Parts: sequence; structure tokens; C-alpha cells
Amino acid sequence: MKILVTGASGFIASAIIEKLLASNHQIIACARSSKNIPMTRELTFHSVDFNNYRNPSAWLPLLDSVDVVVNCAGILRETKTNSYNTIHYEVPKALAAACLEQGVQKFIQISALGTAEDGKFIASKHQFDDDLLEAAVPAVIIRPSVVVSLRGSYGGTSLLRSLAALPCFIFLPEQGNQRIQPILLEDLAALVVETVQQDNLRNTVLYAVGPEILTIKQYLVLLRSWLKLPPARCVRLPASSVSLAVWFGQHLGVGPLGQTMRGMLERGNTGPDNAFADVLQSTGYMPRSVAKTLRESASFVQDRWHARLYLLAPAVWLTLVFVWIMSGLAGFLATPADYQTLLQQLYVPADYQRPLVWATSVLDIVLGCALWLRYRVRLVLGLMLCSVLAYTIALGICAPMLWLEPLGSLLKNLLIILLLLMYQVLEDGR
Repeated sequence: MKILVTGASGFIASAIIEKLLASNHQIIACARSSKNIPMTRELTFHSVDFNNYRNPSAWLPLLDSVDVVVNCAGILRETKTNSYNTIHYEVPKALAAACLEQGVQKFIQISALGTAEDGKFIASKHQFDDDLLEAAVPAVIIRPSVVVSLRGSYGGTSLLRSLAALPCFIFLPEQGNQRIQPILLEDLAALVVETVQQDNLRNTVLYAVGPEILTIKQYLVLLRSWLKLPPARCVRLPASSVSLAVWFGQHLGVGPLGQTMRGMLERGNTGPDNAFADVLQSTGYMPRSVAKTLRESASFVQDRWHARLYLLAPAVWLTLVFVWIMSGLAGFLATPADYQTLLQQLYVPADYQRPLVWATSVLDIVLGCALWLRYRVRLVLGLMLCSVLAYTIALGICAPMLWLEPLGSLLKNLLIILLLLMYQVLEDGR
């Protein structure tokens, strides 16, 4: 069959595409970026900015001869250009209308398990789910619990990995008794393939869950053991601490720790009674036990690197923002006596010294604020790197004694350069 997959470069969609290709289906992959998209003749990639696809007519050219649509498009956090309502409701609603007009056989919606109380992420997903079930296009809605994979993680699962890998302690929200019903990513993908291939499976909601229910505490302890890290003491955090962490995550705009994750940490994330049995009966596929899989599988050094570095990324980001803004402010507060000797060694004429200091101070503050606002992050990091390299090379050549300065002011630039290079890697969430 010919299958169109939206959000094709995402964590869940990438596994679904692999399973569909292994079942000899042809894929039309739609995403903003081709990152994570397989290179094969059986797949055609289309670069799609979903903000421009809120009208059914925009989708019609992509649906030519398409048999099934699998909608995996989603965002963890709203931005100025992407809202939950647009990506989770308006765009898929237009796609469903186009499917009806084009005669697509089935629309499979990858939704999310939870309630509207968990935040706008879930509410917007379920709003479209309700509309889809009332539409004339045959549809299957799949609502997975926590999705786990041994080969990688993203979003909330990355956060849980990092919490399990903290030094010495595992911090639990309140008692850590919140219940989840995790499913392996590969099993979720297999369920989607079964849903695609079974003609009689339509106009229903499937809760994609594993066979056992785990508490957050049990899951984090299992993850830590899988990561081959020493046992850690579990520390209970009061609800106020979780709320504070969520507030920072929401307002700083980094990481998955927002209202949706808070809802899961507070209320858990399990399917209805008999959800696992219903999936087995409907699809004939039995998802494996996540706990058993973790106990019987090996982790690798890359898994431990990612788990330990994940929470360091926002810390590095804040550090760079602070250093650049404070450096700029320090330049405006400096007196000629503070920089005159140094700039003379660089052969800067006296009349140009203060304007040069102010100009570089403005540049530092602009770059720091741009990074804070996450505006064109890669460009900003590149400019930061160029400015530090230029400053270090110029001073290192014209004033070589600064390398031996007691407080190591010039030597510390080497650490800043490495920090910038490291953050360029950490900032790439996919």
C-alpha cells in the first residue's frame, strides 16, 4: 500500500516508517526536515511546514493514490510559530477532509493517553480525536502510554532517563507512586502496521499500553539498573518542588518538563481496564513487557552519555546566556583605566578604545539575549564562537603574557570555546 506519514522525522514516526518499509509498503514522508528520514527508493520525502497546510486543498496533491494516512505530527511545546491548536487540530482536520475528498481508505491518528486536565497538549489531541471519529473517513485512534525504546529516547522519556541517571539520588515526585503502563516503541510501531493492514479495524480507539503497570519509582529504578549505574537513594520531592520545576521548564522554554509532563507525574498514565487485552484482541499483536525487556537487555555507553548530559544542556544554555550578558554589562561599567593598557597592546588608538569596548559590549548583550530567546540558535552559537576565537587569537598574539596571567583570564577562553562546541551538539534534540 501507499502510505502518507506526517511528522515523519519524529521519534515515534521514524520507528513506524521502518516497520512499514519492512512490510513492503511505499511511504510518503512529510516533515519540516529530512533528518531521521530513511534513504530508500520506497520512500518519497516532502518538506512540509504544517502552518501552511491548514486547508484541505494543500494536502490533495500529496494524497494522489494514497491508501492510508498515519498522522504522527505533534509538538511538545508551543512556540511563536507553532501552536497546539494549529499542529494538533487545524492541520490534521484539514488532512482528514482531504482524505475524505480523495477517497483514502483509512486515517490512523497517533494521539496521546491522558485527560484534558493534563494540559493543552492532550486537550488539543483529543479535540481532533473526537472530530475524527465523527468524520466520514474510516479512522483508528491510537493513544499510547509512555513510549520506551532501548535505542533512543525523546521528550518525556529522555527526561525520565536523565532522572534515573542523576548522581547518588533518584528524585521522585511526591511518593513516586504514580502509575504508568509503558509500551516499547517497536511494539507501538508493530501495532500501527497491524492497524494499517487489517481492513476490519476502523472507527475505534486503541490504547497502546504494555502488559504491566509500573509506578514511577519502579520505572526509574529499572532504568537506572538498565543503565548499569550504581544503586541510588530515592528522595521524595514535595508537590511545590515539582510545580517550581515545571514553572521554570515552561517559562524557560527548554526541555519537556511542562504542564503535560506534570500531569503524568501527578496523575500517572495508564489505559482503561482491559486496555491491553483489547489491543491484543483487536490486532492480534501482544506488546512485550517493558520491565522484562529492560532486565534482559544491555545498555551502551551512548545511553549513559545521553542520560547524564540531558539535564546539563539547559544548565549550559543558561551559563552561556549569563556569561555573555554579564560580559556586555561589565564592558559598559568599565573605566578607561580598566582597558587602556590592554587595548594599547592591541594597537588600538586612544580615541577608538571606548567606542570599541561599547561596541563589543552591545554585541555580547545582543548575542546573550538572542540565545535566551532561542532565536536562530545555531547562528548565535557560531557568532559567539567566532567572537571568542577572534578575541583569544588577537590577545594571544599581541599580548602573549596574558597566557600566564595569574587568574588565567585568557586560558579560560579555551574552556568557553569547548563549552560552545559541546552545546552545539547538546542543542540538537533529535
